[in-house]
Amino acid sequence: MNSAWRVTVDPTRCIGSGICTGAAPEHFVLVDGLSCPREELIEPADAVIDAAESCPVEAIRVADAVSERRIAPEL
Repeated sequence: MNSAWRVTVDPTRCIGSGICTGAAPEHFVLVDGLSCPREELIEPADAVIDAAESCPVEAIRVADAVSERRIAPEL
């Protein structure tokens, strides 16, 4: 994995809308009504950006795994 992203979901913000699981089902799953990333470190994927940008409460954060630079959602 040359470049990797770290995907996290803030469980205190997540409302379980499921938009992320629809946008990127290979990367997110609902557990007990809240979103969870299937893996914390992933290969870059446009679907994950779409999920983070679509989250109504901005609970999903995508960052560069090395630098921790925020990738999504945009500030």
